[in-house]
Amino acid sequence: MNTRPKSVTIISWLLIIMASISIVSSALTYNNPDVVKLMELSAIPITMQYMIMAVGLLIMIISGIGMLYGKNYARILYVSWTPLAIVISLLTSPAITMMIPSIVFFLIIVFFLFRTESNIYFKKNNEVQISDS
Repeated sequence: MNTRPKSVTIISWLLIIMASISIVSSALTYNNPDVVKLMELSAIPITMQYMIMAVGLLIMIISGIGMLYGKNYARILYVSWTPLAIVISLLTSPAITMMIPSIVFFLIIVFFLFRTESNIYFKKNNEVQISDS
């Protein structure tokens, strides 16, 4: 059995927990007049913003669970989606400076997801599944 690096475990659970909290907070603030006013400042229609958010949260949960099981597609999915979401936010958000923590957080995660021990973990787990099939 291939041992999961602690960094991958921490990142996976962070993604799952953060997405879960965001789902709850989004549900609680849905159609809140103050939130709607803030969302109206964006160039993207509110409905589209909710759709992008839902897809992003789903991707975070799928990525977190997949990385716990050593699925390489999970880290590739997260590392592919997140820059796209950041670029969309940078192009449309009225508060660009609020994106700085997200960018820093993403870069730290990428660093740990592609370290040598993480690469070995994801490679070995995917080789085992291919050879067992």
